[in-house]
Amino acid sequence: MTKQIEIKSGTYKIRGKDVELAGMVFPMVEEFKVGSQGGYVTVDGKAMAGFPDRNIKIKVNSEADYALTKKSTTVREETDEETIERLRERFDMLEDMTRATKKGDVRAMIVSGPPGVGKSHGVEKVLGKHDLIATLGERAPKYEVVKGAMSAIGLYCKLYKMADKDNVIVFDDCDSILFDEVCLNMLKAVLDSGKKRTISWKSESVALRREGIPDRFEFSGGVIFITNVNFENVRSKKIQDHLAALMSRCHYMDLEMDSVKDRFLRINQIVGDGMLDDYKFGEEGNAEVVDFMHEKASRLREISLRMVLKIADLKQMSPDTWKGLAESTCMKRLGF
Repeated sequence: MTKQIEIKSGTYKIRGKDVELAGMVFPMVEEFKVGSQGGYVTVDGKAMAGFPDRNIKIKVNSEADYALTKKSTTVREETDEETIERLRERFDMLEDMTRATKKGDVRAMIVSGPPGVGKSHGVEKVLGKHDLIATLGERAPKYEVVKGAMSAIGLYCKLYKMADKDNVIVFDDCDSILFDEVCLNMLKAVLDSGKKRTISWKSESVALRREGIPDRFEFSGGVIFITNVNFENVRSKKIQDHLAALMSRCHYMDLEMDSVKDRFLRINQIVGDGMLDDYKFGEEGNAEVVDFMHEKASRLREISLRMVLKIADLKQMSPDTWKGLAESTCMKRLGF
């Protein structure tokens, strides 16, 4: 039976900072040892939320700094500072992965997260910087963002247009292609792990003939999917299998913003970074917008960066009546 220990005095480094763990209970893996950086006791980190999914070493001075206990493992809540840092790291990682897709080091990436949290902004910012030289040289852009619904033949034509190496096609909330079997089969071919990724259209098509598009070509570009759909929670078994095949061919990045708290902390971070500077509200005015959203969170149609901008627009338009306008235009009616 695994022994439980209560930490009397000990620390563990979380996101670069030593966090005091006094009073917390962990399953013990190995008893006290002394290493090159001092004494430690090894515990099971995955047993507790907020810690790595592996064994971890808690820094202690001696065996007297912990004791056997019959208490249950502690459930540790992530602090606001840790959440903000985690979210910042995820969005930094999103930009890094976008650069890798542009360079061709990564063939495809799926970015999943709630609406209005800045998924598209991070991707387009990176691709836009890469495309600046092409724009100045009056050359065709090397990336394209596709939004809205798309048919299978439309997808085939778009992939042909962006088939060259160094091109990146971004499907931004273009979820119709994720629930169409013909589209999914094309995407699986485009994202195949082989050296050559060949895609074909065997049905007769006037549209292809008119555009001079062959019924078979090789795709060498990159693909990024930006979606609100959590691939792991789709109910249809048939679509689940297709999406699982896509995930096996792509890097799948979940931005880990499932709670209302996470979204508000992301909003606080981005507003603090200057999101509302152009409105010239000042810190107090910016805080009024965010505080209003906190107060009305249960009725807002969505908690997102887009909602921040909607409410900021109303505040700028009508400084005296913006709250009433926001209640009328940004909130669900009571009783619904």
